Amino acid sequence: MSTITIKDIAKMCGVGVSTVSRAINNHPDINEATRSKIMKVIEEYHFTPNNTARDLKRTQSKTIAILVKGTNNPMFSDMVRIIEKQMEHTQYSFYLQHMEEYQNEIEVAKQLIIEKKVKGIIFLGGSYAVFKKRLHEIHVPFVLSTVRNIASSSKEQGETVYSSVSVDDETESYRLVNYLCKEGHRNIAMLAATRHDESIGNLRLEGYKRALQNNNITVNDKLILYMNETIPTYTMESGYLLMKKLLHSKEEFTAVFAVSDMVAIGASKAIFEAGKQIPQDYSIAGFDGLESTFYYNPSITTVRQPVKEMAKESVEILLEMIKSKKNVPHKTFEAELMIRESTAFVL
Repeated sequence: MSTITIKDIAKMCGVGVSTVSRAINNHPDINEATRSKIMKVIEEYHFTPNNTARDLKRTQSKTIAILVKGTNNPMFSDMVRIIEKQMEHTQYSFYLQHMEEYQNEIEVAKQLIIEKKVKGIIFLGGSYAVFKKRLHEIHVPFVLSTVRNIASSSKEQGETVYSSVSVDDETESYRLVNYLCKEGHRNIAMLAATRHDESIGNLRLEGYKRALQNNNITVNDKLILYMNETIPTYTMESGYLLMKKLLHSKEEFTAVFAVSDMVAIGASKAIFEAGKQIPQDYSIAGFDGLESTFYYNPSITTVRQPVKEMAKESVEILLEMIKSKKNVPHKTFEAELMIRESTAFVL
Protein backbone atom coordinates (compact mmCIF):
# COMPACT_ATOMS: atom_id res chain seq x y z
CA MET A 1 0.00 0.00 0.00
CA SER A 2 1.11 3.59 -0.61
CA THR A 3 2.54 5.53 2.35
CA ILE A 4 1.82 8.96 0.86
CA THR A 5 -1.44 10.78 0.26
CA ILE A 6 -2.80 12.90 -2.54
CA LYS A 7 -1.96 15.94 -0.39
CA ASP A 8 1.68 14.77 -0.26
CA ILE A 9 1.72 14.46 -4.05
CA ALA A 10 0.33 18.00 -4.38
CA LYS A 11 2.99 19.39 -2.02
CA MET A 12 5.82 17.61 -3.83
CA CYS A 13 4.68 19.02 -7.15
CA GLY A 14 3.88 22.50 -5.87
CA VAL A 15 0.24 22.36 -6.98
CA GLY A 16 -3.18 22.10 -5.40
CA VAL A 17 -4.97 18.86 -4.54
CA SER A 18 -7.58 19.58 -7.23
CA THR A 19 -4.79 19.74 -9.84
CA VAL A 20 -3.48 16.33 -8.78
CA SER A 21 -7.02 14.99 -8.98
CA ARG A 22 -7.41 16.31 -12.52
CA ALA A 23 -4.10 14.71 -13.52
CA ILE A 24 -5.11 11.36 -12.06
CA ASN A 25 -8.44 11.46 -13.88
CA ASN A 26 -6.79 12.57 -17.14
CA HIS A 27 -8.86 15.78 -17.18
CA PRO A 28 -8.24 17.92 -20.29
CA ASP A 29 -8.18 21.14 -18.25
CA ILE A 30 -4.57 20.77 -17.07
CA ASN A 31 -1.19 21.76 -18.44
CA GLU A 32 0.57 18.76 -20.02
CA ALA A 33 3.90 19.54 -18.35
CA THR A 34 2.17 19.71 -14.96
CA ARG A 35 0.33 16.48 -15.61
CA SER A 36 3.57 14.72 -16.60
CA LYS A 37 5.29 15.99 -13.45
CA ILE A 38 2.48 14.69 -11.24
CA MET A 39 2.28 11.30 -12.96
CA LYS A 40 6.05 10.88 -12.62
CA VAL A 41 5.81 11.32 -8.85
CA ILE A 42 2.84 8.96 -8.69
CA GLU A 43 4.79 6.29 -10.58
CA GLU A 44 7.95 6.84 -8.52
CA TYR A 45 6.11 6.28 -5.24
CA HIS A 46 3.85 3.51 -6.62
CA PHE A 47 0.92 5.63 -5.47
CA THR A 48 -2.63 4.36 -5.92
CA PRO A 49 -5.31 6.91 -4.91
CA ASN A 50 -7.31 5.87 -1.88
CA ASN A 51 -10.50 6.94 -3.59
CA THR A 52 -10.06 4.65 -6.61
CA ALA A 53 -12.63 2.14 -5.36
CA ARG A 54 -15.11 4.93 -4.60
CA ASP A 55 -14.59 6.47 -8.03
CA LEU A 56 -15.16 3.10 -9.66
CA LYS A 57 -18.45 2.71 -7.86
CA ARG A 58 -19.57 6.25 -8.65
CA THR A 59 -18.91 5.98 -12.36
CA GLN A 60 -20.40 2.48 -12.54
CA SER A 61 -17.67 1.31 -14.88
CA LYS A 62 -18.57 -1.81 -16.83
CA THR A 63 -15.17 -2.26 -18.43
CA ILE A 64 -12.68 -5.11 -18.15
CA ALA A 65 -9.14 -4.60 -19.40
CA ILE A 66 -7.17 -7.20 -21.37
CA LEU A 67 -3.42 -6.57 -21.11
CA VAL A 68 -1.40 -8.48 -23.69
CA LYS A 69 2.36 -8.80 -23.30
CA GLY A 70 3.79 -10.57 -26.31
CA THR A 71 2.52 -8.85 -29.44
CA ASN A 72 4.22 -11.45 -31.65
CA ASN A 73 2.40 -14.41 -30.09
CA PRO A 74 -0.47 -15.68 -32.32
CA MET A 75 -1.83 -17.69 -29.38
CA PHE A 76 -2.65 -14.46 -27.55
CA SER A 77 -4.43 -13.14 -30.65
CA ASP A 78 -6.61 -16.25 -30.62
CA MET A 79 -7.33 -15.83 -26.92
CA VAL A 80 -8.30 -12.18 -27.36
CA ARG A 81 -10.87 -13.15 -30.01
CA ILE A 82 -12.33 -15.82 -27.75
CA ILE A 83 -12.48 -13.45 -24.78
CA GLU A 84 -14.17 -10.81 -26.92
CA LYS A 85 -16.82 -13.32 -27.99
CA GLN A 86 -17.27 -14.49 -24.41
CA MET A 87 -17.75 -10.91 -23.22
CA GLU A 88 -20.68 -10.44 -25.61
CA HIS A 89 -22.77 -12.53 -23.24
CA THR A 90 -22.01 -10.32 -20.23
CA GLN A 91 -22.84 -6.78 -19.13
CA TYR A 92 -19.22 -5.75 -19.54
CA SER A 93 -17.25 -4.24 -22.40
CA PHE A 94 -13.52 -4.70 -22.66
CA TYR A 95 -10.52 -2.52 -23.28
CA LEU A 96 -7.56 -4.09 -25.09
CA GLN A 97 -4.04 -2.88 -24.26
CA HIS A 98 -0.94 -4.28 -25.99
CA MET A 99 2.38 -3.95 -24.19
CA GLU A 100 5.91 -4.04 -25.52
CA GLU A 101 8.44 -6.29 -23.81
CA TYR A 102 10.14 -3.38 -22.06
CA GLN A 103 6.92 -2.13 -20.43
CA ASN A 104 6.12 -2.97 -16.82
CA GLU A 105 2.74 -4.69 -16.70
CA ILE A 106 1.97 -3.53 -13.16
CA GLU A 107 2.53 0.13 -14.06
CA VAL A 108 0.37 -0.19 -17.18
CA ALA A 109 -2.38 -1.86 -15.15
CA LYS A 110 -2.34 0.80 -12.43
CA GLN A 111 -2.60 3.54 -15.04
CA LEU A 112 -5.61 1.84 -16.63
CA ILE A 113 -7.31 1.51 -13.26
CA ILE A 114 -6.94 5.25 -12.81
CA GLU A 115 -7.81 6.37 -16.32
CA LYS A 116 -10.39 3.79 -17.47
CA LYS A 117 -11.91 2.86 -14.10
CA VAL A 118 -11.79 -0.81 -15.06
CA LYS A 119 -13.59 -3.36 -12.90
CA GLY A 120 -11.06 -6.13 -13.52
CA ILE A 121 -8.06 -7.16 -15.59
CA ILE A 122 -6.98 -10.24 -17.54
CA PHE A 123 -3.24 -10.43 -18.15
CA LEU A 124 -2.20 -12.46 -21.19
CA GLY A 125 1.46 -13.24 -20.63
CA GLY A 126 3.81 -11.20 -18.52
CA SER A 127 6.77 -11.53 -16.19
CA TYR A 128 6.46 -13.95 -13.31
CA ALA A 129 9.12 -11.96 -11.42
CA VAL A 130 7.17 -8.70 -11.77
CA PHE A 131 3.89 -10.26 -10.65
CA LYS A 132 5.57 -12.03 -7.75
CA LYS A 133 7.02 -8.79 -6.42
CA ARG A 134 4.19 -6.32 -7.06
CA LEU A 135 0.82 -8.06 -7.47
CA HIS A 136 -0.39 -6.48 -4.22
CA GLU A 137 -0.35 -3.06 -5.93
CA ILE A 138 -3.35 -3.93 -8.12
CA HIS A 139 -6.59 -3.10 -6.34
CA VAL A 140 -9.15 -4.61 -8.73
CA PRO A 141 -9.70 -8.33 -9.32
CA PHE A 142 -7.40 -9.81 -11.96
CA VAL A 143 -6.50 -13.09 -13.66
CA LEU A 144 -3.03 -14.14 -14.77
CA SER A 145 -3.73 -16.12 -17.93
CA THR A 146 -0.92 -18.42 -19.18
CA VAL A 147 1.14 -17.38 -16.14
CA ARG A 148 1.51 -19.91 -13.32
CA ASN A 149 -0.03 -19.44 -9.88
CA ILE A 150 2.07 -17.22 -7.58
CA ALA A 151 -0.15 -17.24 -4.50
CA SER A 152 2.42 -18.94 -2.30
CA SER A 153 5.18 -16.60 -3.44
CA SER A 154 3.83 -13.21 -2.40
CA LYS A 155 4.15 -12.02 1.18
CA GLU A 156 2.17 -8.84 0.63
CA GLN A 157 -1.12 -9.97 -0.86
CA GLY A 158 -3.26 -8.03 1.58
CA GLU A 159 -6.73 -7.71 0.10
CA THR A 160 -5.59 -8.46 -3.46
CA VAL A 161 -8.22 -10.47 -5.33
CA TYR A 162 -6.77 -12.57 -8.13
CA SER A 163 -6.40 -15.99 -9.70
CA SER A 164 -4.49 -17.63 -12.55
CA VAL A 165 -5.12 -19.95 -15.48
CA SER A 166 -2.38 -21.95 -17.18
CA VAL A 167 -0.99 -25.32 -18.15
CA ASP A 168 1.82 -26.86 -16.14
CA ASP A 169 4.66 -25.76 -18.43
CA GLU A 170 7.31 -27.79 -16.63
CA THR A 171 5.28 -31.01 -16.73
CA GLU A 172 4.20 -30.57 -20.35
CA SER A 173 7.76 -29.86 -21.51
CA TYR A 174 8.91 -32.93 -19.63
CA ARG A 175 6.31 -35.00 -21.48
CA LEU A 176 7.45 -33.78 -24.90
CA VAL A 177 11.19 -34.23 -24.27
CA ASN A 178 10.57 -37.60 -22.64
CA TYR A 179 8.80 -38.64 -25.87
CA LEU A 180 11.90 -37.63 -27.87
CA CYS A 181 14.06 -39.68 -25.53
CA LYS A 182 11.84 -42.72 -25.99
CA GLU A 183 12.22 -42.24 -29.75
CA GLY A 184 15.92 -42.96 -29.30
CA HIS A 185 17.29 -39.42 -29.19
CA ARG A 186 20.23 -38.90 -26.82
CA ASN A 187 21.55 -35.57 -28.03
CA ILE A 188 18.59 -33.21 -27.75
CA ALA A 189 19.18 -29.48 -28.10
CA MET A 190 16.93 -26.80 -26.65
CA LEU A 191 16.28 -23.35 -28.06
CA ALA A 192 15.44 -21.65 -24.79
CA ALA A 193 14.17 -18.26 -23.62
CA THR A 194 16.60 -15.67 -22.26
CA ARG A 195 19.19 -16.91 -19.76
CA HIS A 196 17.59 -15.02 -16.85
CA ASP A 197 13.97 -15.84 -17.68
CA GLU A 198 11.86 -16.42 -14.55
CA SER A 199 8.56 -17.27 -16.20
CA ILE A 200 7.34 -19.98 -18.59
CA GLY A 201 10.67 -20.11 -20.41
CA ASN A 202 12.44 -21.27 -17.26
CA LEU A 203 9.69 -23.79 -16.47
CA ARG A 204 10.00 -25.33 -19.93
CA LEU A 205 13.76 -25.48 -19.57
CA GLU A 206 13.39 -27.29 -16.24
CA GLY A 207 11.05 -29.81 -17.85
CA TYR A 208 13.64 -30.42 -20.58
CA LYS A 209 16.41 -31.01 -18.05
CA ARG A 210 14.32 -33.32 -15.87
CA ALA A 211 13.32 -35.46 -18.86
CA LEU A 212 16.96 -35.92 -19.86
CA GLN A 213 18.02 -36.79 -16.32
CA ASN A 214 15.21 -39.32 -15.89
CA ASN A 215 16.36 -41.00 -19.10
CA ASN A 216 19.96 -41.17 -17.85
CA ILE A 217 21.13 -38.50 -20.29
CA THR A 218 23.64 -35.94 -19.06
CA VAL A 219 22.54 -32.36 -19.66
CA ASN A 220 24.94 -30.80 -22.17
CA ASP A 221 24.98 -27.04 -21.58
CA LYS A 222 26.41 -26.53 -25.07
CA LEU A 223 23.13 -27.84 -26.49
CA ILE A 224 21.08 -25.21 -24.64
CA LEU A 225 20.96 -21.97 -26.62
CA TYR A 226 19.46 -18.87 -25.01
CA MET A 227 17.71 -16.01 -26.76
CA ASN A 228 19.42 -12.65 -27.02
CA GLU A 229 17.51 -10.00 -25.06
CA THR A 230 18.10 -7.50 -27.87
CA ILE A 231 15.89 -9.57 -30.21
CA PRO A 232 12.13 -10.06 -29.62
CA THR A 233 11.75 -13.36 -27.79
CA TYR A 234 9.56 -16.31 -28.79
CA THR A 235 9.71 -15.24 -32.45
CA MET A 236 10.59 -16.96 -35.71
CA GLU A 237 13.58 -14.64 -36.01
CA SER A 238 14.99 -15.72 -32.65
CA GLY A 239 14.50 -19.40 -33.58
CA TYR A 240 16.18 -18.89 -36.93
CA LEU A 241 19.22 -17.18 -35.41
CA LEU A 242 19.60 -19.68 -32.57
CA MET A 243 19.45 -22.63 -34.95
CA LYS A 244 22.06 -21.09 -37.24
CA LYS A 245 24.28 -20.66 -34.19
CA LEU A 246 23.70 -24.29 -33.14
CA LEU A 247 24.50 -25.63 -36.60
CA HIS A 248 27.63 -23.50 -36.76
CA SER A 249 28.80 -24.82 -33.37
CA LYS A 250 29.32 -28.32 -34.82
CA GLU A 251 27.82 -29.84 -31.63
CA GLU A 252 26.24 -33.23 -32.37
CA PHE A 253 22.46 -33.44 -31.96
CA THR A 254 19.58 -35.36 -33.51
CA ALA A 255 16.59 -33.47 -32.10
CA VAL A 256 15.62 -29.96 -31.09
CA PHE A 257 13.05 -28.80 -28.55
CA ALA A 258 12.04 -25.18 -29.20
CA VAL A 259 10.56 -23.18 -26.34
CA SER A 260 7.63 -22.15 -28.58
CA ASP A 261 6.12 -23.02 -31.95
CA MET A 262 7.20 -19.71 -33.47
CA VAL A 263 10.77 -20.50 -32.48
CA ALA A 264 10.43 -24.00 -33.98
CA ILE A 265 9.24 -22.59 -37.31
CA GLY A 266 12.15 -20.17 -37.47
CA ALA A 267 14.58 -22.96 -36.57
CA SER A 268 13.18 -25.15 -39.35
CA LYS A 269 13.99 -22.44 -41.88
CA ALA A 270 17.63 -22.44 -40.77
CA ILE A 271 17.80 -26.23 -41.02
CA PHE A 272 16.52 -26.21 -44.60
CA GLU A 273 18.91 -23.43 -45.55
CA ALA A 274 21.78 -25.59 -44.29
CA GLY A 275 20.75 -28.28 -46.79
CA LYS A 276 19.38 -30.60 -44.10
CA GLN A 277 16.00 -32.31 -43.84
CA ILE A 278 13.37 -32.68 -41.13
CA PRO A 279 13.05 -35.28 -39.63
CA GLN A 280 15.60 -37.28 -41.65
CA ASP A 281 18.54 -35.26 -40.31
CA TYR A 282 16.99 -33.52 -37.31
CA SER A 283 13.73 -33.95 -35.45
CA ILE A 284 12.17 -30.71 -34.19
CA ALA A 285 9.35 -29.99 -31.74
CA GLY A 286 7.72 -26.86 -30.38
CA PHE A 287 5.29 -25.76 -27.69
CA ASP A 288 1.86 -24.03 -27.78
CA GLY A 289 -0.06 -25.86 -30.49
CA LEU A 290 -0.44 -23.00 -32.95
CA GLU A 291 -2.67 -23.80 -35.92
CA SER A 292 0.16 -22.94 -38.30
CA THR A 293 2.23 -25.91 -37.05
CA PHE A 294 -0.33 -28.30 -38.56
CA TYR A 295 -0.09 -26.69 -41.99
CA TYR A 296 3.69 -26.29 -41.94
CA ASN A 297 5.64 -28.80 -44.08
CA PRO A 298 6.51 -31.03 -42.39
CA SER A 299 3.84 -30.57 -39.76
CA ILE A 300 5.45 -29.82 -36.40
CA THR A 301 5.21 -31.96 -33.28
CA THR A 302 4.09 -29.72 -30.43
CA VAL A 303 2.32 -29.41 -27.09
CA ARG A 304 -1.12 -27.92 -27.70
CA GLN A 305 -2.42 -25.60 -25.03
CA PRO A 306 -6.24 -25.60 -24.70
CA VAL A 307 -6.52 -21.96 -25.79
CA LYS A 308 -10.31 -21.83 -26.06
CA GLU A 309 -10.90 -23.38 -22.65
CA MET A 310 -8.26 -21.22 -20.96
CA ALA A 311 -9.65 -18.00 -22.44
CA LYS A 312 -13.22 -18.82 -21.41
CA GLU A 313 -12.13 -19.83 -17.91
CA SER A 314 -10.21 -16.57 -17.53
CA VAL A 315 -13.37 -14.58 -18.18
CA GLU A 316 -15.56 -16.73 -15.94
CA ILE A 317 -13.11 -16.57 -13.04
CA LEU A 318 -12.71 -12.80 -13.34
CA LEU A 319 -16.46 -12.19 -13.38
CA GLU A 320 -16.89 -14.42 -10.35
CA MET A 321 -14.22 -12.50 -8.42
CA ILE A 322 -15.70 -9.12 -9.39
CA LYS A 323 -19.00 -10.30 -7.96
CA SER A 324 -17.73 -12.03 -4.82
CA LYS A 325 -14.62 -9.92 -4.10
CA LYS A 326 -12.90 -13.18 -3.17
CA ASN A 327 -10.01 -15.16 -4.67
CA VAL A 328 -10.78 -18.14 -6.89
CA PRO A 329 -8.45 -21.18 -6.87
CA HIS A 330 -5.83 -21.43 -9.59
CA LYS A 331 -6.90 -23.47 -12.61
CA THR A 332 -4.41 -25.81 -14.30
CA PHE A 333 -5.33 -27.27 -17.68
CA GLU A 334 -3.78 -30.37 -19.22
CA ALA A 335 -2.14 -29.84 -22.60
CA GLU A 336 -2.04 -32.36 -25.46
CA LEU A 337 1.05 -33.84 -27.06
CA MET A 338 0.57 -33.62 -30.84
CA ILE A 339 2.95 -36.07 -32.55
CA ARG A 340 3.42 -35.08 -36.18
CA GLU A 341 5.81 -35.37 -39.11
CA SER A 342 8.71 -33.28 -37.77
CA THR A 343 9.88 -35.94 -35.31
CA ALA A 344 11.00 -39.51 -35.99
CA PHE A 345 12.62 -42.50 -34.32
CA VAL A 346 16.42 -42.54 -34.45
CA LEU A 347 18.62 -45.64 -34.23
